[in-house]
Amino acid sequence: MRFLLLAAAAAPALASAQTGPDIVVTGRGLTDSPGDRALDIVTIDRDRLQANASQRLESVLADVAGLQQFRRSDSRSANPTSQGLSLRGIGGNASSRALLVLDGVPQADPFGGWVAFPAYATGRLGRIRVTRGGGSGYFGPGALAGTVELDSATPDQLAPLEASLFYGSRDSIEAQGSAALVRDAGFATLSGAYARGDGFTPTVPESRGPVDRPAPYEQASAALRTVVRLAPATELQANVAAFTDSRDRGTDFTANRSQGADASLRLVGRGRWGWSALAYLQTRAFASSFASINAARTSATQTLNQYNTPATGLGARLEVQPPVAANVDLRLGADLRDVSGRTQELFSYAAGAPTRRRQAGGETLTGGLFADGSADLGALTLTGAARVDRWTIRGGYLTEAPLAGGAALTDNRFADRSGTEFTGRAGAAWRPVTGVTLRTAAYRGWRLPTLNELYRPFRVGNDVTAANAALDPERLTGIEAGVTLIPLRGASLAATVFHNRLADAIANVTLSSTATSASRVRRNLDAIRSTGVEVDAAYAPGPVGIRASWSHVDARIEASGAAVALDGLRPAQTPRDTVSATLGWQRRAWALSTTLRHVARQFDDDQNSRSLAPATTLDAFAALPLVAGLTLEARGENLFDERVESGISSGTIVERATPRTLWIGLRAKLR
Repeated sequence: MRFLLLAAAAAPALASAQTGPDIVVTGRGLTDSPGDRALDIVTIDRDRLQANASQRLESVLADVAGLQQFRRSDSRSANPTSQGLSLRGIGGNASSRALLVLDGVPQADPFGGWVAFPAYATGRLGRIRVTRGGGSGYFGPGALAGTVELDSATPDQLAPLEASLFYGSRDSIEAQGSAALVRDAGFATLSGAYARGDGFTPTVPESRGPVDRPAPYEQASAALRTVVRLAPATELQANVAAFTDSRDRGTDFTANRSQGADASLRLVGRGRWGWSALAYLQTRAFASSFASINAARTSATQTLNQYNTPATGLGARLEVQPPVAANVDLRLGADLRDVSGRTQELFSYAAGAPTRRRQAGGETLTGGLFADGSADLGALTLTGAARVDRWTIRGGYLTEAPLAGGAALTDNRFADRSGTEFTGRAGAAWRPVTGVTLRTAAYRGWRLPTLNELYRPFRVGNDVTAANAALDPERLTGIEAGVTLIPLRGASLAATVFHNRLADAIANVTLSSTATSASRVRRNLDAIRSTGVEVDAAYAPGPVGIRASWSHVDARIEASGAAVALDGLRPAQTPRDTVSATLGWQRRAWALSTTLRHVARQFDDDQNSRSLAPATTLDAFAALPLVAGLTLEARGENLFDERVESGISSGTIVERATPRTLWIGLRAKLR
């Protein structure tokens, strides 16, 4: 950490001292692979990142139909542990089944696999690339259904000084700011973001009682980034970032808090031999409280205090791009990721006081070798990737003991386990005529169970879920075929059909349930089958443009044994259709846009007994330049106040996502 800060402080001096050829310092990794033509990829540019009604990463990602969190609510009201990313309808259990990386660094929480969305202020991002389909080679394991790449803003996207301040519904405030120092041989950026609000009441009116109230939130993040050219074709990228996130779930005893800090160093060589060397550190801490509410919702009683969940992720990756041939891109490398964490909880409350303490945790280590290559043969592009990973789960434990002292009530020490996984991807793209690309791909990906899934039981309201230290890794195989059309300048249309099978899918399987509670356990299902179609279109002939995305998925569970009752049902929280469409107009600093989103009916539980209604929302954005460098912006989320149901707890209590939220504010840029 100290070295990163010194590197950042030295950036201006280093930039002034460097001499050599005029090679652009980008702050990004190696160039995108030509083999990407064979894959289903959607890119979100910086303009869209900044012209979004909520100014939140998860809302921007919703532009890509089929990319979803476990629940519909966003990071202002959701429990942080429910915000895992997934693609292509393979379901979820709050742990991410899509691999999220920022400047090459994996971002999922080391303990639970969820995503801390408030850590990523949209103002500091320059590009997002979403690759649907698994089998990521050089980004590492975890890309079961796809990869989401976040890239920090590049020098050409940065203003020397930029700031925005907004006021919104329910006494909400949002502020972002950044400073950039750019020189010929490098640049440094400092950015920060802050948001707070009194929040809305998550429980819908007909389910509310005296215990229900608005759920406030307060969130902040900061990042320092330095990129320096060390040699004519070599640059050093140093990143330090931190965030804090406090939320409430709308009743007493439901506060939660997340904190984290990341640091990374990446050296990138862009000479005849391309190469990249990355090392990173992640630290996370999470605390949360849970309540049991009586049937009349007149009283809330604390049932659990998860007072500390520290976790650490360490990793490194080395990648080499040898000069094979002018039309061949080959990448060889190795990566390593070590994760450790534990939960510390007080539970079994009596007369408002805890009587027992629980601790659970462990460590996982994954090391891999990979090769990724593509060949551009004129009208035909071939691509392939292969990985071999060795994994170890070790030091797992679960202890429960009375606070008053005495013998432990539970003292489980779980056996260490290890294994080897072989994964990969192959694809082809053929351009028979100008503007038409036919593509196909097949892939295999895998994901190791998180420490949270293996060792930590949890409770939501009156619903209890047990952990399972014997969980196997998830393994997905899939195929896809598609066509990309570019009939004229500014227009594109991409359609893809796919079939995935997720073997050993981890799910929360119901053991028993009543009208007010349920008992579940994490188990490996036989599989989840997902077949569907994705369509993405864009047309921008001038100042007016339209973007649209549609995903249709038929997903079904294959189950036997103790979970046979789930056979043929839909995975929890998996809608059949999702649609996003944005119509916009922009001329210089003037801008207007509206975004329509639709999510079909989905089930909140594995037994398909709790149905969440379909929802259609409309967002709007407007920018009005006042003077040079100063813009008035107005934003509206869910303008028609659509009821977006996000969950059903205790059998009948319905929660909703963000209601109508209006914003007004100023954005200033000093060029």
